[in-house]
Amino acid sequence: MPDRRLAVDAWESLFRAQHEVFEDVKRDFADSPLQQGEYDVLLTVTRAPDHTARLRDITANMLISQPSVSRLVDKMVARGLATKAPDPDDGRGSLVTATEEGVHAFRSIAVQHGKRIADRMSVLTNDELKTLTTLTRKIRGEG
Repeated sequence: MPDRRLAVDAWESLFRAQHEVFEDVKRDFADSPLQQGEYDVLLTVTRAPDHTARLRDITANMLISQPSVSRLVDKMVARGLATKAPDPDDGRGSLVTATEEGVHAFRSIAVQHGKRIADRMSVLTNDELKTLTTLTRKIRGEG
């Protein structure tokens, strides 16, 4: 069993680091055609075959509730960034597809956003980045 005080200190440090990095990288969306949540949806969708992903898969990759993701996707559909259709393999599910406009908007930000993240994380060596990834996956129950 780890030392409780050490565990709390590590948690607070992890939380503060995440918050500070998040505040830094969210600047990429200040003058962007996308809000950060829209970018996160399109990140999942554009990585999927045919730029189409199940709504439940998008929700699993985001840190907001399923109803919030559904509302966000509906707004994106209204803006012409995505389409939404019933999932033929799941009567209750939906498929979300990025439109050309959505893919273009995503790509216009993705390079800059990825660079900012890489720049911020450049204080760590590649071995430290691998260790950080391993540790955070372990904390999340994935490893």
